[in-house]
Amino acid sequence: MLKNYLKIAWRNLRKHKFYTFLNIFGLSLGLASCLLITLYVVDELSYDRSFANADRIYRINADIRFGGADMALAVAPDPLAFTLKKDYPQIEQVVRLRENGSQLVRRADAADNLKEDHVFYADSTFFKVFSVPMLQGDPNTALSNPQTVVISETDAKKYFGDANPMGKALKVDNSTTYTVTGVMRDIPAQSHMRDLNMLLSMSSTDESRQNAWGSHNFNTYILFREGVDAKQFEANFETVLQKYTSKWIKSFMGATLDEVRKTGNYLVYTLMPLTDIHLHSDRTAEINANGNIQYVYIFGVVAIFLLSIACVNFMNLATARSANRAKEVGVRKALGSERSSLVSQFLTESVMLSFFSLALAILVAYLALPLFNNLASKQIQFPITNVWFWSVLLLTGGIVGVMAGSYPAFFLSAFQPLKVLKNTIELEGKGSGYLRNALVVFQFVISVMLIVGTGVIYRQLNYIQTKKLGFNKDQMLIVNDAYALNNQVKAFKEQVLALPNVESATVSSFLPTPSSRTDHTFFPVGQMQQDKGLNMQKWSVDYDFVKTMGLQMASGRAFDEAFPSDSTGIVINEAAAKVLGEGDPIGKKIFGYEDAALTKRVDYTIIGVVKNFHFESLRRNIGALSLILYKSSGSVVFRMKGGDAPQTVAQVEALWKKMAPGQPFNYRFMDQDFDNVYRSEQRVGQIFITFAAISIIIGCLGLFGLSAFTAERRTKEIGVRKVLGASVVNIVALLSKEFIKLIIIAIVIGSPIAWFGMNHWLSDFAYHVDLAWWMFAAAGLLAIVIALLTVSFQSVKAALMNPVRSLKSE
Repeated sequence: MLKNYLKIAWRNLRKHKFYTFLNIFGLSLGLASCLLITLYVVDELSYDRSFANADRIYRINADIRFGGADMALAVAPDPLAFTLKKDYPQIEQVVRLRENGSQLVRRADAADNLKEDHVFYADSTFFKVFSVPMLQGDPNTALSNPQTVVISETDAKKYFGDANPMGKALKVDNSTTYTVTGVMRDIPAQSHMRDLNMLLSMSSTDESRQNAWGSHNFNTYILFREGVDAKQFEANFETVLQKYTSKWIKSFMGATLDEVRKTGNYLVYTLMPLTDIHLHSDRTAEINANGNIQYVYIFGVVAIFLLSIACVNFMNLATARSANRAKEVGVRKALGSERSSLVSQFLTESVMLSFFSLALAILVAYLALPLFNNLASKQIQFPITNVWFWSVLLLTGGIVGVMAGSYPAFFLSAFQPLKVLKNTIELEGKGSGYLRNALVVFQFVISVMLIVGTGVIYRQLNYIQTKKLGFNKDQMLIVNDAYALNNQVKAFKEQVLALPNVESATVSSFLPTPSSRTDHTFFPVGQMQQDKGLNMQKWSVDYDFVKTMGLQMASGRAFDEAFPSDSTGIVINEAAAKVLGEGDPIGKKIFGYEDAALTKRVDYTIIGVVKNFHFESLRRNIGALSLILYKSSGSVVFRMKGGDAPQTVAQVEALWKKMAPGQPFNYRFMDQDFDNVYRSEQRVGQIFITFAAISIIIGCLGLFGLSAFTAERRTKEIGVRKVLGASVVNIVALLSKEFIKLIIIAIVIGSPIAWFGMNHWLSDFAYHVDLAWWMFAAAGLLAIVIALLTVSFQSVKAALMNPVRSLKSE
């Protein structure tokens, strides 16, 4: 019987090649897109799950309000981790990581440095918390001693080639020598710590032993014992705050923690599951840029939409063609076929078509995966050997076939043979027309939502690119690692300034492109009180920073070499001046500390207020910022005149190699640096646009098939109308208006849903475009135009047909 079903199904599919092609092409496109998105979603959800005991590992987050600033931090104070382990037996192990930034690293016996972007200090307990396999060395002792380092297998090859790195020396930052005591396997790409290739022993830095309860600089992780409820454990943080932090605050400003809280400030510690960090955390001092759970939801919904649209196409075309198969049903029933066998027959045909589509979809997805990886900046592998993957795919193919073919099967099998054969039954059925209309509306509701979403994402990205930021980021060449020049930084700057295409230059520890920085707390001199603090970033800059960056002064002045007293001067931005309170801040004295232990006090005099400029992501409001004359150098920035940029870069590189031999020349352009911050949004936008276009194509395939069927069904009506004088325009309007009505209904339904979704997405940005009415009108008009173009082809074709051909059989 099954063989008979398959044979009949194959004959029907071959007989109606046009509709078979539309179904297979649309369904395979939907399945391939759904498969790619599913691989993306699974990849995003798999972060940090490869670590043993991942379900028992938590990171301590800190939420702080002080000095007019609200801070959401991914770091904690240095003594917190081991204090918790000492006081609470529920904790099995703890580990801290302290970012050391990008460093110049070389073998001790080599002359040339290499750039290492992510260098961290780590406690010796690192391998007891995170199950990173150690290829060489003892994981229990590798980071126990000062000036020891564990490197990844990639770094082992990078610095030592095929030689054994154990016991060899690496020189970091041209100053400190570390001995290699271990080689670990590369941390998986699906980890929020994926770029950690070099771990320096925590005992190598004095900062790890300062016992500074108010200084938050350490990514801190806890491994709980089996059965511990992390949510309940969080209640213990208040005890720790009262026992340790309050005492530290009392010595710092003469007030207890509770007294500080009464002024509206707060300090709260919470636990975040390790497996939630990648998709649910966007805090200051993250180890890497994380993903966003919103995009997982968005793409998950898009995948469901794409598959739904493809299934809707099948149902629409199958029910539309039901009249053509009515007599077949009547004959088979008259010859004794049971309804159940007819249902089985039609479902077999549907499932066969679904598996044809699935096979084609797998091939398309496999071939498209490299392009998708490039678009999404992923390294997803096609899981060819995964049994679960193939099981789910086959199950999906079967379910899609049954779901897409269920209504046509039960609808067709319900025809009464006598009425069908006498042509006394309404072959369209009472509900099939309404169902098809509802499914068309459903398809275009999704299309309208995706068109609106695409437009909003594009406008927001364009807004980010064109918004006035308060500084000039164009034609700015940044040369990194200025400290490698030692005492020749100023000489390097002056020699580059002599180049014909260089207009101005500055040296700065930080730049107005979003990156991880450290906040500092200042107080007005004589007013070290819990409600008088000012928390702001502190950048070390030179005299030319304001001019080179194109910043504007709101009051006072910038640093000037004519004023020797500027060595203790400070320039703040308008946001900081607002926190300080009423009155002109110029001439006011404030002080802060340069160390976490609060022993190195420095007094500053405010000499100027610079107008607010965006130095962080547009997701955040502009915070408080201060500039002091540089005591350390991070980068040298050159403003070019707009001439031959490659030639200028080559000239700068030649001067660098001359003044810093053996040091790598690393440079970037500020506008590119700024764009990189929004790379994830750009990728999401490109992916969204791609799948929105695919969904529209799939919807148009269904609309094309339905319009062809409608024109075929009304051939004689069109012939009669033409004989009676109807024009081509009249015929096209007649055949199109029904579909246009459905599109208008879809616009009315889809627009408010799209408004709600995109308004929620935009809420992530402190600065964003407004959702204007014309955006929805434009999306609706585009949907109508697409529908008209799709339908008009068949309508014009039918309208141009010779009426004699359509009426001669009458």
